[in-house]
Amino acid sequence: MRLVVRTVSELCITAGTVIVLFVVYVLFWTGVRADTDMGDQIDRLQDQWAQGALRPSPAAPGDARNPGTATSPPTPAPYAAGEPFAIMYIPRLGFTWNKPVLEGTDLDTLKKGLGHYANTAQLGQRGNFSVAGHRRTYGDPFKDFPRLRPGDAVVLTDGTTWFTYRIDKGPYKTVPTDVEVIDPVPRKSGYTRAGRYLTLTTCEPEWGHSYRLIVWAHLDSTQPVEAGKPKALRR
Repeated sequence: MRLVVRTVSELCITAGTVIVLFVVYVLFWTGVRADTDMGDQIDRLQDQWAQGALRPSPAAPGDARNPGTATSPPTPAPYAAGEPFAIMYIPRLGFTWNKPVLEGTDLDTLKKGLGHYANTAQLGQRGNFSVAGHRRTYGDPFKDFPRLRPGDAVVLTDGTTWFTYRIDKGPYKTVPTDVEVIDPVPRKSGYTRAGRYLTLTTCEPEWGHSYRLIVWAHLDSTQPVEAGKPKALRR
């Protein structure tokens, strides 16, 4: 009996240790690795831009009175799978919040930043530029996603142009199979005609993936990087 009790106790201790180590890995180590990876992606982009790598031409300013009608920049070359092409800023989430945007939404890509849904519009183009990000783990990029509100700015740059989107609706809760949320004109977004839109998606609840949280935004304005930071990023 003593042997049985001792064996069970040792197994419980071992199992507890494994669980603790797993929690540390999920809560801490994945975040450390992700922060490093995201920093590396941003450094890569900024180095490319500093060296004058080929980029799209600056876009014309948009019309804030007509959501989604901002002038489209010239169509950029196709994004390379798994590679970064832009940096996103969301002031509502903090003025130090900035994340790289990479092409694709597979797990390996989302470990390094936000992921662009490959078959949706390119940045600033007519259609629906759609981006996914982890709510928790791998740097917790969208941990505070529920704080987003209509009117909030979502700003991106591709190294030559600043794109300022304004949130119109969300956070909206839906199921993972509701793929219509990234349609060119999402039916539940309130938009009724083609435009230049942005969709952000993440998981709900905070530590689960039974649902999705969505926000929709329109391209409000653009300006060349030479003109300085857009108003939304100025303190």
